[in-house]
Order: sequence, then C-alpha cells, then structure tokens
Amino acid sequence: MDSVLASAIAMTVIVAVRYLITSGMFAWATHKVRPGHYTGLDRQIRSEITWSLATAAIYGVPAGAVAWGWQQRGWTKIYADPQAYPLWWMPVSLLLYLFIHDTWFYWTHRWMHRPAVFRRVHAIHHASRPPTAWAAMNFHPIEAAIVSLLIPALVFVIPIHVGMLGLVLLVMTVMGVTNHMGWEMFPAWLVHSRAGNWLITASHHHRHHELYRCNYGLYFRFWDRMCGTDKGLSAP
Repeated sequence: MDSVLASAIAMTVIVAVRYLITSGMFAWATHKVRPGHYTGLDRQIRSEITWSLATAAIYGVPAGAVAWGWQQRGWTKIYADPQAYPLWWMPVSLLLYLFIHDTWFYWTHRWMHRPAVFRRVHAIHHASRPPTAWAAMNFHPIEAAIVSLLIPALVFVIPIHVGMLGLVLLVMTVMGVTNHMGWEMFPAWLVHSRAGNWLITASHHHRHHELYRCNYGLYFRFWDRMCGTDKGLSAP
C-alpha cells in the first residue's frame, strides 16, 4: 500500500510540474507574441492555477496506480518491448487512444453543458473568460475525475507501447494548453487546410468559449460534424 501511495504522490508531482512548465511556457510565448493579451486577468489566472493544481492530484492518483500496477504487477497492457506486437500497431494504438479519448470527451463535455450539471460542475472551467494558457486543467474535481479516468482504464484493455502512451499524454497536454491560449498559434494555411478542417486548434475551441453550445471536441472535429455541433472557427 505504501508503494502505491508513493507512486500516486510521485505522479501528482509530475502532472503538476508538467502543467506548470507547459502552461508557463505558452503563457510566456503569449507575452512575447501578443503583449498585453492577458492584461487584467491576474485574478482569473490565479484561480486557474489553483484549480489546475487540485486537478493534478486527481490526475495523479489513477496515473500512479497504473504505474505501480504496470511496474510491480504487470497488470496493464502497457508494453516496453517494441517487438511484443507488430510495429504497425504502435501508430494504430496511438490514433485509437486519441479517438476513444476524443469520443469520451465529446459526449461527457456535452453532458456537462446540461444546465444543472453546468451550474454545479462545468461553470468553473467557463469562468475563464477569455481562456488563457493556464486554463487547460481548470476543472471542478468532478470534471477532473471524469476527464482523467479514461486513459488509465484503457491501459487495462488496449495494448500500447510505453512510448506511444507518452505521446498520447504529450498530445493531450499540448493541445489542452494551446487550445485555451486565447489566440491561434498555428498558421492559417494549416488551420484552413484539408487536415486542419478536422483538427481542433484555438480557433475552434475559442468558439466554444464564446458560444458555449457548440464545438465540444478535444482533438478532432469528427463528432461535432457528425452531430451538427460544429460552428466553425473564431478569430481569437
């Protein structure tokens, strides 16, 4: 039990430091590229950081349990030997994890916009007006738990190389931050390209923070387009 607790604490620290470094880096980039963009938002940013550090603990506990189960018991389907499965499975598993996570996020996100749930849970995230680079993990504890539990559950079901799992977490972290920066860091030719029309960037997610009842996805615009909730791009 002590080793599980130690693993959970270690992962909480890792998630918190990862958040502070990543959000801090993009907040610094915002200061350099868009001077004054976050002027007057000091109180909001302090709130975003406080809630995000609480979220880090909620993320860290299941992640620590997974790390302990993998290293000490071999309970998960995480593997380190690249020859354990065909090499083609590595990119396939990466895309599969991202698609399943995006699906989970879309439908739970829509549910959290039901009025009663929004008032009690999701309103904390939307208190970021406009969102900043510090807002990616600005969640009520219930929302943090919903968001954080899927990937730890998937590793018990779908095999994934440890490197691909790290890449999933990297994509989740970077897109979570860049989509909330309040400005579009990617060039227009990419955002408006054929591939860009299926990917979510700040231009798409900022629209969600403007209109609330649209653009619910995390990585891809697939479910928004399938369900008629894609309302195009903003100009943050």
